[in-house]
Amino acid sequence: MSAVIRLAASADAADIHQIYRPFVQHTHISFERIVPTVQEIADRIDSTMRQYPWLVCEINGRLAGYAYASAFRVRAAYQWTAETTVYIHADFQRRGVSRALYSSMIAILREQGYCSAVGVIALPNEGSIRAHESVGFRKVGVFRNIGHKAGAWRDTGWWQLELRQPPEKPRAPLAITQLANEDRFDNLLKSGLRYIRA
Repeated sequence: MSAVIRLAASADAADIHQIYRPFVQHTHISFERIVPTVQEIADRIDSTMRQYPWLVCEINGRLAGYAYASAFRVRAAYQWTAETTVYIHADFQRRGVSRALYSSMIAILREQGYCSAVGVIALPNEGSIRAHESVGFRKVGVFRNIGHKAGAWRDTGWWQLELRQPPEKPRAPLAITQLANEDRFDNLLKSGLRYIRA
């Protein structure tokens, strides 16, 4: 088995679209109601990668899953917190791919200087809960009936991970474009690969 975790590129948008589409069309897991186009996904990748990591995992040349971080809130005081998201192709679930992607993502976010990561999970979703808790996220609350999807009102659970001790005088987090140029970055990407199972 050959597995790679790397930064996403806009050229991955078609494969990401194929992974994401069924979650939008057939589940409550994504609160989007209309599947974004391949071009919209490419634009999202480009926009995200100005500051945050968007990772993909390839297994034997196939895109098995992806994970990305984004702004938790737009106001400046929140800049040390990132919201994280992961989606896995149906053919690669229960093989450690989400844990691998999140482990690499967490290592990268720490090095960028983020202090907290937040995962928002549309409930029920035991798989996502397991994925978050396997890398250290802890449940901090639930918003009841916060969204309407797939014919019903849905709760969202909020999970949080402290990435590092918050410093007294924090510096603005590094952009992913800055960190990606450093020698240590390749090891950060590879750090999650140990969790992938054949």
